[in-house]
Amino acid sequence: MSSVRCATCAMAVIGIALALASCGQGPLDPGAAWTDSTFDFSGELIAFESQRDGNREIYVMTPDGSDGINVTNNPAADGDAAWSPDGSQIVFASDRDGNTEIYVMNVDGSNVTRLTNNPAVDRFPAWSPDGNKIAFTTDRDGTFEIYLMNPDGSDPVRLTNDPDGEDTEPSWTSDGSQIVFASTRSGDSDIWIMNRDGSNPVDLTNEPNFDGSPTVWGSPGKIAFVSDRAGKNLDLYTMEIDGSNVYRVTVDPAEDFDSSWSPDGSTLAFDTNRNGNWDIYTIKPGGASLTRLTVDSVDDESPVWRP
Repeated sequence: MSSVRCATCAMAVIGIALALASCGQGPLDPGAAWTDSTFDFSGELIAFESQRDGNREIYVMTPDGSDGINVTNNPAADGDAAWSPDGSQIVFASDRDGNTEIYVMNVDGSNVTRLTNNPAVDRFPAWSPDGNKIAFTTDRDGTFEIYLMNPDGSDPVRLTNDPDGEDTEPSWTSDGSQIVFASTRSGDSDIWIMNRDGSNPVDLTNEPNFDGSPTVWGSPGKIAFVSDRAGKNLDLYTMEIDGSNVYRVTVDPAEDFDSSWSPDGSTLAFDTNRNGNWDIYTIKPGGASLTRLTVDSVDDESPVWRP
């Protein structure tokens, strides 16, 4: 979730320690109200975080932003949404039981089940394409590392072990054989890739700047990520799975963050503060067709497209 934005995106990888802290809130724009009672959960959806009901919740909306609904409805802070491969469930992080743990629920918010139970911070869940594992980030061994667990929360296994950096934000390749992630192990934040068992970690960006928030689409794979390599602000970039062909998608003095690929790879959803607060937009990977989806006086962040 977006504690990074509270620090004006200075970001040591993610502002993770405060986990789900809110960055402030305001009233919902009356023009953006949604018809919750008639919402259709069966179609193409984007999950995201918003404070429009007074605290950080997870919402789902149609890809054009015209209709949506709060699916967590809890006084705690909920975020870090990720979809199951079949699109029927959402795994997420919440501090509803006192500290930040990982939960799963049906797409309509029903049948909430707690998956982790640890005094550490557990965040950034990512479901494997075959549905058999969930990768996540935790500091239960002292530093933020990436673990795997079964979809019911059992058998957590540590994949990374780097006491000098933080490993976080896992994203699976489409065949499930590798995990792309953000890490500070080289001294600054870079995008790395490793085998699903944690072996053979490779630095894909290796730049003296901030690279983070990776998401993967397609086969052999294309990675979207954010970087400040062109200046002091964050823009959206893409590259091949081996780190080649880096392409700058957005060119704006504002901050752009948290991208997600549409199922067909034709569009990226992301959040940006280019209009004063964080809203969700879509754009083509080539940089065309910028479209604003949310128009609220509160922050809407971290969009994730349903598979």
